[in-house]
Amino acid sequence: MVRRKSVRETAKPETEDAQRRGGGNLFEAAYLKIEELLVNCALQPGRFLTVQELQDITGFGRTPVHAAVNGLAADTLIIIRPRHGLQIAPIDLARERLLLALRRDMERFVVRLAAERASLSHRSQMQQIERVLSERRTSLSIDEFNQFDRRIDALILAASGEAFLVHTMRPLHTIYRRIGYIYHRLLPDHDLTGTVDRHIAILNAVAGQRVGAAVKASDTLIDFMDQMFVDLEAGIDPRLLDCNIEPLPLAQVSKTSTRKD
Repeated sequence: MVRRKSVRETAKPETEDAQRRGGGNLFEAAYLKIEELLVNCALQPGRFLTVQELQDITGFGRTPVHAAVNGLAADTLIIIRPRHGLQIAPIDLARERLLLALRRDMERFVVRLAAERASLSHRSQMQQIERVLSERRTSLSIDEFNQFDRRIDALILAASGEAFLVHTMRPLHTIYRRIGYIYHRLLPDHDLTGTVDRHIAILNAVAGQRVGAAVKASDTLIDFMDQMFVDLEAGIDPRLLDCNIEPLPLAQVSKTSTRKD
């Protein structure tokens, strides 16, 4: 059995690298590290913790962690509980499915701009990622795919040429990256090829500057994500969405099962 690395072990190499570079934006580095731990549920939805615990987990100092927490709180990903510390925001499937309609409209706007404005460098990078995803579409892990997904989101936003969109879209991307992680990692019989293929279609259309095809590919991805919510609502253990939910007593589960039979 392969031992899963602890949150602290996973965070350590990147943190040390960021601090060796010095001069980098420690706030941004701390934000990205905590965001990653949220996405892969190493910081479980609903978990209570302190700023000091986040410092210990990430290896960053109080100032960048505090700044990152404020940013993540503004993004509705962390809840600041006065006198009680912090809480990783539980996942509300109804709310996040509702917000998917907002993401649909915003993604249409972003990919339209990107397809119209993408530079040769942007298009070349998109084609390179498209090739790698095509070659590895059946072998990628969800953690590997999420690294590509973050790069794709950043690249398309850069190609759009509108800086305002970066901070507007980032929390939405994080919310649905976490949903995708739970869907692919914790529900059985859901491989990544459907998700990968839809991202490939977006990259292909934007790199080819085919505006209509890019918008259509974006809508197809959002439709695919909407179906994820149907499957999650039907089959997910609520404790994976909020770790504070207590399990039903075994006797009560048995009685419920008997009544349904």
